[in-house]
Amino acid sequence: MTSGPEPGQEIDGFVVGELLHAGGMGTVHRVSRAGVAEPLVLKVPRLGVDQSSENVIGFETEATILPTLEGPHVPRFVAAGDLARIPYIVEEWIEGQTLEELFASGLVPPAEMAALGAATADALHSVHQQGVVHLDVKPGNVVLRRDGRAALIDFGLSHHARFPDLHAEETRFRAGSAPYLAPEQLLGKRDDRRSDIFALGVLLYEGITGKLPFGEPDTDVRNRFWVDPEPPCAVVAAVAPWLQEIVLRCLEPRADQRYQSAAHLAFDLRHPEQVVLTSRAQKTQRAGLSSHVRRFLRARAEHGARLRQPAALLHQTPIVLVAVDTEHLEDERHPAIYATVAQLVAQSTDFRLLCLSVLGPTAKAHEHLVRLRHWAEPLGLPKQRLSLHALEADSPAQVIVELAAHNNADLIVLGAPSDGARAWSQSVAASVTARARCSVHVVRVRRH
Repeated sequence: MTSGPEPGQEIDGFVVGELLHAGGMGTVHRVSRAGVAEPLVLKVPRLGVDQSSENVIGFETEATILPTLEGPHVPRFVAAGDLARIPYIVEEWIEGQTLEELFASGLVPPAEMAALGAATADALHSVHQQGVVHLDVKPGNVVLRRDGRAALIDFGLSHHARFPDLHAEETRFRAGSAPYLAPEQLLGKRDDRRSDIFALGVLLYEGITGKLPFGEPDTDVRNRFWVDPEPPCAVVAAVAPWLQEIVLRCLEPRADQRYQSAAHLAFDLRHPEQVVLTSRAQKTQRAGLSSHVRRFLRARAEHGARLRQPAALLHQTPIVLVAVDTEHLEDERHPAIYATVAQLVAQSTDFRLLCLSVLGPTAKAHEHLVRLRHWAEPLGLPKQRLSLHALEADSPAQVIVELAAHNNADLIVLGAPSDGARAWSQSVAASVTARARCSVHVVRVRRH
């Protein structure tokens, strides 16, 4: 399903209604179901040859995380459809206004923005307590319920402490919405809840001043490592020192200098008399050139070339990457590769398995993810030990080597060329064996 369902169409008992949103990642529709009174929405990812694999990953991520969350600060999960048939998510439609809609009407009075920020911090604290870092906190993803509480929506880029992080495991993941990215997200770090606090600081700044603290982000998102934002009071004189202290503390480039929990941030926003004022509160202009130069040099020394390259994930258990050719299901090497992998994972409950299919330009990623899932199902691995990746690439060997290095794989398993020894020098297996930084096990088919 690439263009989205049509009004009146029935999907697993849900009747599709009006289209609410159509974006690059998918469509959102109102839906109804007999016997269900509460308003519901149906989210359908855009899938197809011409669509990004990020759409599939985002759908899989949200379909995994949303059912684990509960409480008033998230939409209630109702149902999900499988990639093998019809991919969709049905969830509660939260009646209310998004911060994006509120900001579009003009500047928010500082006192009101502080209250909205506290409500959003409550929502962040709730999901953080449930093991989730949102990682895409922006005005359109914060909904204000009619009772004043805030709810977070769209968990397609989120990180869950107990599940594989599909975005981080791939070398080509999208970090999030550029204006709200925390510096550590640019380095590939996705498990720090203080990243959400940075994003909330951007929201506070934007609501109060009508501007983004680091300017237009499409020039160079790395500037948040060293740029000193213009103090909010220099833009809007009515901003009190205590509120400026809070906003600028949230926007610190170093995570250890921000609020360490959303609960502490919510408390300060509700109790201005308790806020400890520092030099941040007294600033009336941004730092001068010499200070910015020092910040830049420090950031370059600390991060260097990694400013544009996600850091490799660190795993505490052995990682096995297996390359599976899902474009040729009849390949005679499949049983031998499967038998090898089954023998490996049976040796220990600590093994983590990454299944990879490298696709040609006309393949549909979601279809091959389904094939990978069927291939791996007999292994009986829990979600925490298995992740699936279908990536389009001109060079299969390069993708295999990069994904293995990015995830600190201990072993790569793949098939030998099926045309015999004479084809070895030109094979993917030969290239991977020569370039990989970990052990490589090449499975050969025995011939009688």
